[in-house]
Amino acid sequence: MKVVKFLAGAAIALLAIQFVPYGREHKNPPVTGEPKWDSPRTHELFNRSCKDCHSHETVWPWYSSFAPVSWLTALDVSFGRGVFNVSQWGHQDKNEGDRAAAEVRKGKMPLFIYLPAHPEAKLNAVEKKELIDGLAATFGDKKSKNTEKE
Repeated sequence: MKVVKFLAGAAIALLAIQFVPYGREHKNPPVTGEPKWDSPRTHELFNRSCKDCHSHETVWPWYSSFAPVSWLTALDVSFGRGVFNVSQWGHQDKNEGDRAAAEVRKGKMPLFIYLPAHPEAKLNAVEKKELIDGLAATFGDKKSKNTEKE
């Protein structure tokens, strides 16, 4: 009986949070600038693994319309665009493109939580090296002490 009450309560809570408006407005602002990519291959790999969170060309999956996943997705995209956004290249005060190669090199990007739902974003070793080299060539490469040890 306790399990049934718990499941009923969870279902009601899940239904209720659908009325929270945050995370369901899937608008992509206009692209106001774009970097000069070092090669079409870097651009291709970036689009495959990074653009959903680091550009205004986000492809919003169907599940991003349902809370609480919509909240996490909107938060990740908002944070990603705030740190590094290729769609505002040259028009943004803060754009940490010089850290992009280091973040991929350290395995911090793409986020582990992103990969199960986006298997195309998972790069093999050769693709990862190509992306790191291309990001470094396009944006520069701010290496940290931790990065140099790896």
